[in-house]
Amino acid sequence: MQASVGDRVIIHGRVVGAVERAGEVIEVRGTGDNPLLVVRYDDGHEAILSPGSDCEVRHAS
Repeated sequence: MQASVGDRVIIHGRVVGAVERAGEVIEVRGTGDNPLLVVRYDDGHEAILSPGSDCEVRHAS
């Protein structure tokens, strides 16, 4: 999964009733097949994310 600074990340809930989380990629750490993304979520919280199958990247235009 390729992501760049400025891209939007949507994390879909894994179980019924779980809310989606959305945020903006502010840093990409690492390279290759296992990048780590520093994400600032819409609620202001920042975290390091290892994208999985429940993660969708929407590229910035």
